[in-house]
Amino acid sequence: MFAIPVINDLALVVAAIVAAGVGGELFLKGVVGVADALRVPKLLVATTLGACATSTPELIVSTTAALAGEPAIGLGDALGSNVINIALVLGLALLSGPIRVARRELGRDFTVALAVPLLTFMLVLDGTLSRADGGLLLGIFCVWLAVSFYSGFRAQGLADHGSCNYRLSTVVLLASGGLIALVLAARLFVAGATGIATAMGVDTYVIGAMVVAVGTSLPELVTVVVSRKRGHDDVGIGTLLGSNLFNGLAIVGIAATIQPMPVPVAEISVALVIGVVVLLMMMPDRIGLLGRIRGVELLLVYLIFVLATLAASGYSGP
Repeated sequence: MFAIPVINDLALVVAAIVAAGVGGELFLKGVVGVADALRVPKLLVATTLGACATSTPELIVSTTAALAGEPAIGLGDALGSNVINIALVLGLALLSGPIRVARRELGRDFTVALAVPLLTFMLVLDGTLSRADGGLLLGIFCVWLAVSFYSGFRAQGLADHGSCNYRLSTVVLLASGGLIALVLAARLFVAGATGIATAMGVDTYVIGAMVVAVGTSLPELVTVVVSRKRGHDDVGIGTLLGSNLFNGLAIVGIAATIQPMPVPVAEISVALVIGVVVLLMMMPDRIGLLGRIRGVELLLVYLIFVLATLAASGYSGP
C-alpha cells in the first residue's frame, strides 16, 4: 500500500503530463506562427524566443531557490536540465526515428554551447560562484542573444513580402497559452517528484539536478516530441540548443547574482563533463542525420549521469 502523500504526489505527476500535452501543441503552433509572421527562420525563433520561453520553469525554480537561500537547487536544476535536454529528451525523440540536422545550422550556437560548461568549470574551481561570475555569464548571454537576432534578421530580412498566413497577435496568444500550460505542467511535476524524492532522503543538489531538472525540462520534451509529429524537426533541435544556452548563461548567472553560492565541485563536474559529451553527440553524421542508435547511446549516457551524480553526492539509498 502506498502512503496517501505518495499517492497525491503521483497524481500531480499525472496531471503534469496532461497539461504538458495540451501546452506543447499550442506552443509549437505559436512558435511556427511567429516565425511565419515575422518572415524569419523557424530555427532562429526556436533557438532564441522559443528556448527562452521553455526555460521559464528553470528560471522560476532557480530564482525562487536563490531568494530562499537555497541556490544549490537552482544550480543543480540548470546544469541537470542541460544534460537532460539532450541525453534524455533528444534520446527519447530519436527512438521514434532519425532527425535530419544540417551541421551549418548549428554553427555559432553549438560552439557557444560547448564553451559555456568549460567556462563554468573555470569559474567554480575556487569552490564558489560569486556575483561577478554571475554577471559575466549574464553579459555573455546578452551578447549571444543580440548577435543571434542581428544575424537572423540580416540573413532573412524583413523586406520579404511573401504571403503570411498568420496574424502576429494570434500566434503570440497561442504561444503564450501553450507556455502557461507547459509551466503549469512543470510546476506540478516538480511538486510531485520532489515530494517523492524528499521522502527517499535525497539531498538538495541531487533533487535539483535529477528530479527538479526532469520536471522543468518537460516543456523541451513536449516541444521536441510535438515538433517531430508535425514535421518541424528544426524547431525541436533549436529549442534544445537555445535552452541549454539560456540555462547555462542566464539562469546560472541570475542565481549567482542574487545569492553567491558555495559549489560542490565534484557534483558539478559530473554535470559539466557529461554536458559537453552529450553536446558532441548532438552532431549529425556526414549525411546530416541523427539516428536511433544515437538515441540509445544518449539514453545510456543519461543513465551514467544519474548513477555518477548519486555516487558523487554520497547517496546510498532510502
